[in-house]
Amino acid sequence: MKNYSLGLSLIALIILQACGGNSGRQQNFPGARGQQGTSVEIRTVAQQDISRQIRSFGTVRAQDIVQVTPQVSNRITRIYADLGDTVRQGQALAKIYDATVQDQVQQAQAQLEQSRANFERDSLQFARQQKLLERDLISQAEFENVRATYQNSKAQLQSSRANLTQSRENLENTVIRSPVYGVVIARNVTQGDLASSGQVAFEIGNLTGLETSVYLPLEEWKRVEVGQPVSFSLSNEEESPARGRVTHISPRLDPTTGLGEVIITFTEKGPSIFQGVLVETIINVETHQNTVVIPRSALVENVQTLIEPESNTIQIERTYSAFVVQGDSVAIKRDLTLGIEQGDQIEVLNGLQAGEQIVITGQTSLEDSSKVRVAQGSNFQDRSVPIDDDSEQTFQRNDSSSANSNNN
Repeated sequence: MKNYSLGLSLIALIILQACGGNSGRQQNFPGARGQQGTSVEIRTVAQQDISRQIRSFGTVRAQDIVQVTPQVSNRITRIYADLGDTVRQGQALAKIYDATVQDQVQQAQAQLEQSRANFERDSLQFARQQKLLERDLISQAEFENVRATYQNSKAQLQSSRANLTQSRENLENTVIRSPVYGVVIARNVTQGDLASSGQVAFEIGNLTGLETSVYLPLEEWKRVEVGQPVSFSLSNEEESPARGRVTHISPRLDPTTGLGEVIITFTEKGPSIFQGVLVETIINVETHQNTVVIPRSALVENVQTLIEPESNTIQIERTYSAFVVQGDSVAIKRDLTLGIEQGDQIEVLNGLQAGEQIVITGQTSLEDSSKVRVAQGSNFQDRSVPIDDDSEQTFQRNDSSSANSNNN
C-alpha cells in the first residue's frame, strides 16, 4: 500500500513539473518577437548603362593563313625557317636541289642564241627576196617559201625566249620563299624530303591581323550585326585582354549543327593574346544607357501554374517583385517589369526609381508591409552556426558537462 501511494506521488510531481515547464516556455514566445522586425540588408537603387550580351568561345587565329607549295619537284637540301619563326615577305624558307635546273637554264640560253642567229639570217633573206619580188626577178612561189622560213625563225625565237624565262623561273623557285610577312605555324617538310608541287611545305599565318569565329544558335545569331563591339575574357585574367568588332556573319546556318558562324576581328590586343588561345567572346548586341539597374539577388520570383482549358496544357507564369524599405522599418512590396540582363545585374523598366532603398538580403521571408531592421554589411546577423574545431570542442565540453550533471 505504501508503494502504491509513493508511485502516485511521483506521477503527480512529474505532471506538475511538466505543466510548470510548459507555462515557462509559453512565456518565451511572446507576440512581440514579430514586432521587432526581420533583419535585412539594403542597397540604394542606381542608374547605369547595361548591355544585352551574347557569350561564346572561339580560338584566336590569323586573319589569313597562306599555304606555301613548292613549284618544282626535287630533293630538299636546306631548311631555313622552323615552326614559330617570324619571316619577312620574300624570305627563304627552304632550298631545293637545283643542279638539273641550272643545266636547263644553260640549255635554254644556248637555244635562244641559236634561234636569234637563225632569225637574223632569215630576216635578211626575207628583206632581200622582197626587193627582188618588187622587180619581178623572182616568182611569187619562191617569195612565199622565203617568207615561211622567216616566219618559222621568228616563232622559234619567241619560243626560245619563253623557254629561257621558264627555266630561270624554275631556278628561282628552287628557293621556297614566304609570300607574306607572318609567322610559321606549320612545317611539313624536312631536309632530304622530296618536294612536290602538290604538297604543302609551310603554312604562314599573316601577322596583319587576328580574328576568331564563334558559332551561335538561331535566336542569338539573329541579334548579331556587323560592327557590334566585342570584348574578350580569359579564365586567368580579370580584365579584358583584348577588344574587337563583328566583321563577318555567315548568311546561313549550318544544316548539321543548326549554328551560324560569326567572325570577330581584333582591334586591340594585350600580351596574353596569341594564335591558338581559347577566348570567351562577349558581344554587346544592345545597350541601354542611364537606366535603373538592380542586382539579381534583390528579386523575389513568384511562380504560378496555369492550366489552359482549350489545349489542356500546363503553363508556368513567372512574375518578379522586390521590397523597398521605407523609414528603415517597413518593407513595401513592388511588382517589377524587367528588361535586359548583364551578368548578375538586371534592368528594371517599371516599379522602382533611382535612390530608393531595396532589400538584397532577407527578402525571401518578407511580406508586404513587413517590419524590418536594417543592417549594413558586416552588421547583418547570420543565424547559422559555423561548424569548426572550436565549436566542436565546445559541443563536446557541453555534452560532458550535461553527462556529469546527469550522473550527479
